[in-house]
This record gives sequence, C-alpha cells and structure tokens, in this order.
Amino acid sequence: METAEEDICRVCRSEGTPEKPLYHPCVCTGSIKFIHQECLVQWLKHSRKEYCELCKHRFAFTPIYSPDMPSRLPIQDIFAGLVTSIGTAIRYWFHYTLVAFAWLGVVPLTACRIYKCLFTGSVSSLLTLPLDILSTENLLADCLQGCFVVTCTLCAFISLVWLREQIVHGGAPQWLEQNQQQPLNGVGQQNEAQAVVNGGVENAVLDQPANPAAENAVVGENPEIQEEQVDEEEEDNEDEEDAVVEDAADANNGAQDDMNWNALEWDRAAEELTWERMLGLDGSLVFLEHVFWVVSLNTLFILVFAFCPYHIGHFSIVGLGFEEYVQASHFEGLITTIVGYVLLAVTLIVCHGLAALVKFQRSRRLLGVCYIVVKVSLLVVVEIGVFPLICGWWLDICSLEMFDATLKDRELSFQSAPGTTMFLHWLVGMVYVFYFASFILLLREVLRPGVLWFLRNLNDPDFNPVQEMIHLPIYRHLRRFILSVIVFGSIVLLMLWLPIRIIKYLLPNFLPYNVMLYSDAPVSELSLELLLLQVVLPALLEQGHTRQWLKGLVRAWTVTAGYLLDLHSYLLGDQEENENNANQQPNNQHARNNNAIPVVGEGLHAAHQAILQQGGPVGFQPYRRPLKFPLRIFLLIVFMCITLLIASLICLTLPVFAGRWLMSFWTGTAKIHELYTAACGLYVCWLTIRAVTVLVAWMPQGRRVIFQKVKEWSLMIMKTLIVAILLAGVVPLLLGLLFELVIVAPLRVPLDQTPLFYPWQDWALGVLHAKIIAAITLMGPQWWLKTVIEQVYANGIRNIDLHFIIRKLAAPVISVLLLSLCVPYIIASGVVPLLGVTAEMQNLVQRRIYPFLLMVVVLMGILSFQVRQFKRLYEHIKNDKYLVGQRLVNYERKSGKQGTSTTPPQSSQE
Repeated sequence: METAEEDICRVCRSEGTPEKPLYHPCVCTGSIKFIHQECLVQWLKHSRKEYCELCKHRFAFTPIYSPDMPSRLPIQDIFAGLVTSIGTAIRYWFHYTLVAFAWLGVVPLTACRIYKCLFTGSVSSLLTLPLDILSTENLLADCLQGCFVVTCTLCAFISLVWLREQIVHGGAPQWLEQNQQQPLNGVGQQNEAQAVVNGGVENAVLDQPANPAAENAVVGENPEIQEEQVDEEEEDNEDEEDAVVEDAADANNGAQDDMNWNALEWDRAAEELTWERMLGLDGSLVFLEHVFWVVSLNTLFILVFAFCPYHIGHFSIVGLGFEEYVQASHFEGLITTIVGYVLLAVTLIVCHGLAALVKFQRSRRLLGVCYIVVKVSLLVVVEIGVFPLICGWWLDICSLEMFDATLKDRELSFQSAPGTTMFLHWLVGMVYVFYFASFILLLREVLRPGVLWFLRNLNDPDFNPVQEMIHLPIYRHLRRFILSVIVFGSIVLLMLWLPIRIIKYLLPNFLPYNVMLYSDAPVSELSLELLLLQVVLPALLEQGHTRQWLKGLVRAWTVTAGYLLDLHSYLLGDQEENENNANQQPNNQHARNNNAIPVVGEGLHAAHQAILQQGGPVGFQPYRRPLKFPLRIFLLIVFMCITLLIASLICLTLPVFAGRWLMSFWTGTAKIHELYTAACGLYVCWLTIRAVTVLVAWMPQGRRVIFQKVKEWSLMIMKTLIVAILLAGVVPLLLGLLFELVIVAPLRVPLDQTPLFYPWQDWALGVLHAKIIAAITLMGPQWWLKTVIEQVYANGIRNIDLHFIIRKLAAPVISVLLLSLCVPYIIASGVVPLLGVTAEMQNLVQRRIYPFLLMVVVLMGILSFQVRQFKRLYEHIKNDKYLVGQRLVNYERKSGKQGTSTTPPQSSQE
C-alpha cells in the first residue's frame, strides 16, 4: 500500500510503514480513514465492539493459516478435537448439574425440611433432622414448598435492608433519635451548639410572618388539629427530656463506627461478586460457600421471623382460650403468626420504655429499631392484605342480590375452598382500590390544587408511604384505616347496593345477572372467554380516549356544580387571581395573606400539610370563599352522591341491556354469561361515543371536509376489515385447526373413534396461539416475519398498507398453513389408498400423519442444527491447530465489496 504523507492512523496519528501498513476498513473518509491493524485490535478489545462507532460498518478479518495446513483435516485431528470438545462439554455438564442440584435441590429442600422440623414441635424431629434432610420422600413437593420458603426469606432480607436504608436516609422517628445529642467535648462547643439552637429558633420566629395564614387557620378554623399536634409534641418532649449527657459518648462512638469503612474495598467486592460468580455459572466452586450462607440465612430467618412469632401467638391464643375460634377460621397459622407479631410489638415498646427508664441507651435504640420493623411489617399487611380483603368481601355482600345469591352460598364456598375464596375477594378488593386511586389521580388533574387536601397525593414526589409508617404513631394509622374503611364502604353502598335496590324496584325482570355456565349454549364458553380476553378487553383498555372522555365529563360536572353553587373558585380556582398573584411584588405578600377571605381558604390545606408533612402548604392555590360556605359544601356532596348514583345506574343497565339485545340475534333465547353481554354492550357503547366525538370534532370544518373525512375513514375501515378477516379470521382458524390435528386429536381421540372439530372453538384457540407466536417472534432474532410485523405495527391503522400486508404477511403465512394442512391430507387420503393398504392402515395413517410429519420436520431441524455445529467444530479445530493470525480487510468503494490490501501486510493478529 502506498501511503501519502497525509495518510496517518486515526488512533496513534502516525504514518504507515512496511512493517505496520495502514488500512481503510470502513466507510469513514478523511483524517479518520486509515488505521493500523494493531491499533484497531487494541481499540476493539477496549470498546468491546466489532463495528465502527461512526459509520456502523462491521470490520472484517481474513484468517491466515500455516503453510503446512492440509486441504482437509486428518481424521485423527478431527477425532482429537471431538474428544476434547466432548470432555469440555462433560466437565461443564457436571459443573452446571452440581450448580442446579445445589440451588434447585439442596437449598429449597433444606429450607423445607428445617421449616417442617421447627414447626413439628417435638424433640425427636430435631434429633432426626439430618436423616430427614437426606430422605427421598416427597422430593418434588418439598422442593417446591422450599422454593416458596426461600423466596419469602429472601424477600424478608431484602425488605430489612431496604427498611434500614429508609431509616438511615429518611431519618428515624424523633422518639428514637432523641439520644443523638452533640458530644460534650468542652464548654465552648456546648455553648456554640446552644447558640446554634437559639439562632435556629430565632430564625423560625422571624420567618413566621411569611405564612401567617397557616398559623391563623390552625388556631381559628380548626383548633382540634392544633391541640392534637401540641399534645403529641408534649408527649414526645416528655420522652426526650431523659438521657442527654449519658448518651453523648455512645452516639459519638456509633457515628464513628459508621465512618470506619473503606469505599474502595466495597467497590472492589461489588465488582468481583457478579451473578455468574455468586451462582457458580463462571465455572468456579466458590458458589458452595454462598449455598452454605443462603441455607444459614434461611434457617435464621425461619427461626426469627416465623418460629418465634408463631409460638408466641400460639401460647397466647391457647392461654386465652381462643384456640377453637382460630382453628375454625381455616387460617390458623397465618392468624397465629399475626397475633404473635402484635404481641411482639407490644412487648418491644414496653421493653423500650423500660430501657429508657433505666438509661440503657444502646438497648433502647435496638428495641426501638426492632419495634419499627415489626410495626412497618404489620402496617404493610394491613394496607396490602386486610384492607383490600375487607373491600372485596363488602363488594360481594352488597352485590348478592345482583347475582341472586345469599350469604349461605358464600359461606358454603368459603368452607369448600377457603384459600381460593379469600384470594378472589382480595383480588377484587385490590382492583377496586386501584381504580379508586386512579380516579382520585384524575380528579387532581381537574380540580384546584388543595381541594383534595384530606387525601394523600400519590403523584407527589415527596410522598413516601414507608416514611409515614415509620414516623407516624400507630393510632394515627388506625384512625386513617377506619376512615378509609368508612369512605370505601360508603362508596360501595352508594354505587352498588343502592342502585341494585332501585333496579329491582323499577325493572323487576332485569336482575339477576346470569353468571352460570350452560352446556346447551350454541357457542363455546371457552371461545367467548378467549374472545373477550384477546379482542374486546385489549381494544377497550389500550385506548386513551376513554380516560380523556372521563376527564371531560368530570370537568363538565365540576364547572356545572361550581356555577350552580357558586363554588367555581373553590373547585377550579380563579385564573385572573392567579395571574395577579404572579405579578405581585414580594412586598405585598404579607398584606395579601392577611386578607380575611384567603386566610380561611388557605388554612385547611395549610394545617393539613403542617401536620402530615411538618411544613407549609405544597401545591396549594388560593380561592374565594362565598357566603354560607359549609352549606354549599354540603349541597356539593349531595349533588355528587346523586350524580354517582345515576352514573352507576346507567353503567349497570345500559351495557348489559345493549349486549343482551345484540347477543340475542346470535344465540337466540339461550342464556349466556353476562360477562360477554356486558363486554359486548360496553364495546358498542364505546364505538358509539367514539363516532359521536369524531363527528362533533369535524362539524366546525364544513360539509366538504366532513365528506372527505368520511370517505377517508370508510376506506380505512374497509382496509381494516379485510386485514382483520385475513389476520384475525383466516390465520387463527387455520392455526387452531392445525393445532387440533397435530396435538389435540391424537392425544384425546382413540383410533376407533371419529374426532369432531368445532371451527368456532378452533378459531378462538388460534387467536391465542397467534398472539403467542407474534409475541415470541417480536422477542426473537431478526428475520423476515419479525421485520414485517414490526412494519405493520409501525404503520398503525391510520396508515395501513393493504398491499404490503397481503403480499408480505397474509399470503406467506396463509400459504404455509394451507400447505401444512393440505399436503398431509393429500398424502393420507389420495396417495396411501393407491398403495393397496388395508382400511385400518389407512385410518392409522390419516390420524397419525400430522404428528408424524411434525416429528420429521423437528428431526430435520435437529439434524440441520447438528450439521452447523459440526461445521463450527471443524473450523474451531482447524483454527486451533493451523491459524497463525488474521489480516484486516479493506473496504472497497468502487466494487461495493471488501477486498484485501494490495500490499501484503507483515503484521498479524495472534
């Protein structure tokens, strides 16, 4: 290669020499065109990439083999390489088998056997524990149960670490941190600290007039809140008056111990301990130590967090004589453990008080932290477990008449399957709580900031429920829980029980809803369920229009209620006042806040924030308070209740009525599950509202534009229907029928019986299979089907390309499915009878040809894969024995292909 003076390496900035020539391996030009092979190899090792980061062209290397390499490898070389590869594979197989046996066998089995041993309650079980661990009885069941135990212990460990981080970074409660005083190293430092405290108090007093509205509102508008806050502060201050001097040295030593760690050593440990090394996937045996520590951690957590609370609760329940009631609940273990945790929390707080009384500061802090852990755990159980369960049962009780059920039916279902019943009610309650919270978030987007001051803002970045669990006293959580139960229960009464009573009075024949499955229905229940889950619900839930419509309705209702009750400023705020507030000078801030009307308006939210967040109002907007404000708020609540009642009546009747009417054309007089009628009616209502909103949006644009829009949408709907018939009709039907012939019929129907095919059910199963195949295709490597599906998704419905979909997607897929269905049938029904075989053999061939051809295709795929693997092994053996280096390949622009350099380079990549 002839290098000019200006041709230099892009990395080392030096010219090319006969020993180190320059190459141009990618599309880049100019000063970064050339590079030395050694520089490129070094950079590729550093960047861990195989292509140019600028032009994205992949670098190519030509292998350089030894001159004495034969044209074909000898048999002994291939055999030696094959034996070496088999030995390496066997070694890795043994190692990974040991890893799987340790993590999937030893760890869960040990955890399960230790768990059973501890809860057996006999000394003999402890003596026979080693033999029980080595026992081969119920291995699979014990391993599965052990996996659950290990998962619980790991979650408990992670929760403890996370809770510790919350306490460290978010701060512990004030009653726990009262022993953290400044060290008494001298009179001067003590006086300086006292001056700092006094200065902080003075600054607080000086800053007080900046927000007098909150203070005035606390005193004048809601004195109970202030009294409650003062009482809490007095109780805390009484606890804080003890142990100031005695604890100073301990606090200083504790702080010093926290500082005695080396960050670099922790970073090195984090870099060395990877998932592969920890699990043993790197080939080392260090993971055996980790297995031992995991088993020890499981045993410790089972002993501390399960064994001790359970037996504390068990002894307490037996001592109080409540054992029969607990056993009748079908959840004896769970209730006993919760009772044990409650008693443990009470014991910890009593011991904490005794430790504070006798000035044992270290013990006091340890007991306080343990109490916080137990307190947060119980509150999490109440918030996530008990509260949704109460909501689910209350929803079920209030809707009994809607399904023509009684409490006796629910009691029988609970007696027959208590776990399933409780889980279903908990799940319903969780869904109810979730949608209620979502509706509150939507209300916050519409209403004035500060209207919903009594509800926690989940979108607030400063909102941390765990910090509230740590800092707020237990009676505050209990009061909040009772209020939440009252509010959620009242809403269920208003929007479910009362509308059902009204519907039964006005429309006696409308209820109850049919929720029984009938075998004589003309359509399959499984088909309807899959149709509902795969077609209707995704179409309803994946649309953002529903939320916008609901938000518009809420805004319209708010505007109407605001003008009817003169609460527009309270509900939505005053835009003019906001603009004036933004333009006012800071000097007028004090005078404006002293105005009587804004003071009262700001006070409610300000007092609430002062109590819960220990600060001023956050995200608050002032409002104008009209005359007779409490009466107007009462009328607003009544108007809201009436609106919710009417909305609930419409939602319970209109979709079901429309769905029943539409399904009657399909199923006739046969009864069908109301889930399908409600979904069908809801979907029709959604389409109707969508069409009306589109027409309303087109109205101001004129008749010509409307006709043009209708024409465009009609064409788009026609294209969408054609695509839907092909991709959602024909393809799932063929796919379901193929699955029926290949898998279901050979497994379920004997040879002496004739299989029956249900096209509707096959289509429904085909929809499910098609969605699974599409999802796997999109997650897999890049090939033509994935490229086409991604292109169809990217175009969307508005830019649908009918020609592209038919030519690139529908036609190839339908052709493959038709060939898979027709070729075996032609062979079995047309070719085999010509061979003169018996009728039994013809029947056998017809029934088994589809799975046989599937096995042939799978076998051919396996053979093809093995051939490719053998070629790779052949190249690997040849490279190990005869490869001496690699030569970089230049990028040739004129030919569009890559060719080697004209001057043979001397350097090579070893």
